[in-house]
Amino acid sequence: MNIGLWVVQIILGLAFIMAGSMKAFYYEKAKASMPWVKDSAKSLVKFIGIAELLGGIGLIVPYAIGIAPILTPIAAIALGVVMILAAGFHLKRKENQAIGMNIILLALAIFVAIGRW
Repeated sequence: MNIGLWVVQIILGLAFIMAGSMKAFYYEKAKASMPWVKDSAKSLVKFIGIAELLGGIGLIVPYAIGIAPILTPIAAIALGVVMILAAGFHLKRKENQAIGMNIILLALAIFVAIGRW
């Protein structure tokens, strides 16, 4: 189980780190590749990006170095909340493909949260 949790933590963490970095630091690139970014305030997109970036780091680093490992399931829960809110946002915009990805990421975040609690 520990190996499975680590695999999911690393994959999920890297996914959020990459997506968050693009939103936080490469706004124009995010705007070109994600339709919802064009219709959202730049400050909101950057906030979401920073939250995803920190959450992705929180999925990996605390448990890996053994300092405050409780932060790993907390990061997973926080990212799960972000995915629930994102799914609602995409539902409102009728972006069904994005909702599917939000649900997958939510399920993985719940797996990490439960497994590491």
